[in-house]
Amino acid sequence: MALADEEWVGRPLLEVRGLTKRFSGVAALSGVNFDLRPGEIHAICGENGAGKSTLIKLLSGIHPVGTYEGEIFIGGEVVGLRSVRDAERAGMAVITQELAMVNELSVAENLFLGRAPRLGWRIDWLEMHRRAAVLLGEFGLEISSETLVGDLGIGQKQLVEIIRAIDKQTKILVLDEPTAALSDVEVGVLLGQLRELRRQGTSAIYISHKLDEVFSIADRVTILRDGRSMATMETAETTISEVIERMVGREISTFFPRGERVVSEEILLSAEGLTVSAKKGWAPCLRGITFELRAGEVLGFGGLIGAGRTELLLHLFRGWGYRLGGEARLLGKPLVDSTPGDSIERGMTLVSEDRKRDGLVLGETIGFNLSLSSLRRFTGVGWRIDAVAEAVRSEEFFRGLRVKASGLDVRVGGLSGGNQQKVVLGKALMTEPRVVLLDEPTRGIDVGAKLEVYELINRLAGEGKAVILVSSELPELMGMSDRIIQLAKGEMGGEFRRGEWTEEKLLGAAMGRQV
Repeated sequence: MALADEEWVGRPLLEVRGLTKRFSGVAALSGVNFDLRPGEIHAICGENGAGKSTLIKLLSGIHPVGTYEGEIFIGGEVVGLRSVRDAERAGMAVITQELAMVNELSVAENLFLGRAPRLGWRIDWLEMHRRAAVLLGEFGLEISSETLVGDLGIGQKQLVEIIRAIDKQTKILVLDEPTAALSDVEVGVLLGQLRELRRQGTSAIYISHKLDEVFSIADRVTILRDGRSMATMETAETTISEVIERMVGREISTFFPRGERVVSEEILLSAEGLTVSAKKGWAPCLRGITFELRAGEVLGFGGLIGAGRTELLLHLFRGWGYRLGGEARLLGKPLVDSTPGDSIERGMTLVSEDRKRDGLVLGETIGFNLSLSSLRRFTGVGWRIDAVAEAVRSEEFFRGLRVKASGLDVRVGGLSGGNQQKVVLGKALMTEPRVVLLDEPTRGIDVGAKLEVYELINRLAGEGKAVILVSSELPELMGMSDRIIQLAKGEMGGEFRRGEWTEEKLLGAAMGRQV
């Protein structure tokens, strides 16, 4: 049963003492301690594998009482959570990275799933859609309440789930990477809503790899490393650099290490007036896209969700869309009527936005996934695969990318997000490309893994390869790019060279106006 308001006053809403959780004898959590105060946003930070996901599963009742050591207190009393429903009754709403949405139902139906307004014994559909429209408007989400959730993008789905949890008016929100799929504008809307909820007395546990967000929203931060709580600090009394160093266990000199780059005059990829629709006969969703990408260059593409960034990369890779006009050229030759396989053979590769859906076969091994896009290189007469050559090459990338696993035979689905992303990158780079398309390559991975991705991007550019980097994080775009193109509703919103841009200019261009 949820606690009455007066029962929460004068004590921590939530406290965990000595939480320890083992899997097959290996400790995923070891003596973790922290507390959540009334009206506080408390961030939990740590690398993938630090124990954050396990902690969430204990708090949400997924790992029930009796399967771990230590105690969880809510409102000053020990609780034994045996299910997600128990956690909800105790006043918590947990939003995990794995979205719990029903694609076949509308936005309104998902928002009020299990608690629909009624007229007698019937659902009050008019009231449901009216309330849904109000909630969507408060978050600035310009979609109809009647839209099927399956037709939404991943960022829009994330916002709908967050709205659903917040509307339940719970005392404690547990948010696991809530902005991983959101644009900067949508992040601003969400953080504003959280600040208002805090003002109204709601507390939140905020788990994020985005430390700029943590420092803009959180009152305190607890750092986990190797399953242990290393420190709890007031965000006003520490710095991002100190938090990173405690997370990774070493000093970090710079967060965006660009290294030395030499951008040549050789154009590896170009587009001129590219206009594309999803299907023949449909209205265009990309219009007049024009750019040139040179060897040794990192070209950033930004914009709001729905601006067409992912669609552009997929079309260039020849995996999506019907071309209505314009042209694209790879290594000087037209990209027309080709397939993703042709693009790979011609020297271009893509790291997709959703690694679990589009980038990996989760039930297969690291070795299987690494060589998946390069099998032609190991195939001889009679389509027989040279397994020895395949294994040797896969081992090179496995070690070179420092994937944290015992070997190539480990199942990819059991890896952390950062290590899964390394496998996706390795799979792409094993094709030996000259042009690398990266769609949100650091989404949902920890700080240490991000640094390794940035170092890899620098290495690719230093080797004379050309890189397109799509990112929803402006600091990442500004830190890693030589040029940035902002898309706005499928069109060129603005193009900026290093030294010309500011956050204000980039945001203005993303919204279709110059600042």
